[in-house]
Amino acid sequence: MTRIRQRAAGTAGDQAGSGNIFSGKRRQILFCLLLLFFFSWFLCLAVGSVAVSFADMAEIIMGEGKESYKNILLHIRLPRTAACALAGGGLAVAGVVIQNVLQNPLAGPNIIGVNAGAGFGVVLCTYLFPLSYQWIPGAAFGGALCAMVFIYVLAKKTGASKTTLVLAGVSVNSLLNAASDMVHTFGNDTITSTYSFRLGGFSSVSVSVLVPAGILIGTALCLIFLLSNELEILSLGEQVASSLGMNTGFFRFLFLVLAAVLSGASVSFAGLLGFVGLIAPHMARRMVGEECRYLLPFSALFGACFVMLCDLGARTLWSPYEIPTGIILSFVGAPFFLSLLFRQRRRRSHD
Repeated sequence: MTRIRQRAAGTAGDQAGSGNIFSGKRRQILFCLLLLFFFSWFLCLAVGSVAVSFADMAEIIMGEGKESYKNILLHIRLPRTAACALAGGGLAVAGVVIQNVLQNPLAGPNIIGVNAGAGFGVVLCTYLFPLSYQWIPGAAFGGALCAMVFIYVLAKKTGASKTTLVLAGVSVNSLLNAASDMVHTFGNDTITSTYSFRLGGFSSVSVSVLVPAGILIGTALCLIFLLSNELEILSLGEQVASSLGMNTGFFRFLFLVLAAVLSGASVSFAGLLGFVGLIAPHMARRMVGEECRYLLPFSALFGACFVMLCDLGARTLWSPYEIPTGIILSFVGAPFFLSLLFRQRRRRSHD
């Protein structure tokens, strides 16, 4: 009840000053995040085995410059950087939606098995239809949606606690990964190439997959941003939302579908990236609070910057070797998740 009163008071205060939404501290944080985004974008384009200076980029934009630099920038680094930003923003917002719908701050696309469901869909699609790459985003969405609905129904029917829900999600995650491994074991040469996909990374980003997935991510993000008030009300609990006249069943299912679209589309070209949907929402909450109309865009920006910088580190820190971006994310995300878990337990022991 305390959280409901705080959120209601904050909403009322913001409605009184709705003429200037991004003001004060939030405006400063937004400016810093935008600077970080453009700085990260420029670094990802400029830094690598071949350095591309700002002057070289300017020449390429003007239609001049060296042909080798143009090929590196336009055909390798630009699609890869765009893929990092799309996957980071999509998975971060999916994390916000999942945490609010399930009312569980420990939930995330990779924690409760949503990413693993998308990964199983991709592996199965590649096994059954080796040359049908245009079906990969749809297969990833289907797998993510099935995993999401299963976890939600499990929580709804059993009344599982927050910790139990996370443990159930970890079990589902392991089960789906085992299913993917089984398909991988009996698969052909085409399915063998999905090993790098399982680790997560952007070394083999294909524009043919990135474009349809980007359209799906952009559409889902726009819809979620437009429905931020509904997500805010839903996060206050089913009784409060129902008392305000909301059709909770419809909106819960809608938000789960949109989160599955974001997770599935991101996984379809980025592989099984972990912990983005957990870290970005929590960092954004520390910066701007719980309100969804602030939390959603700030999480998307932070997630995009985070993945771009992790990918930059993955391909430069051990140069000339490149490691999958998912490994960097796991090294950062696993300690972060453990700290959240212990913080939640301490908070419950003090209540």
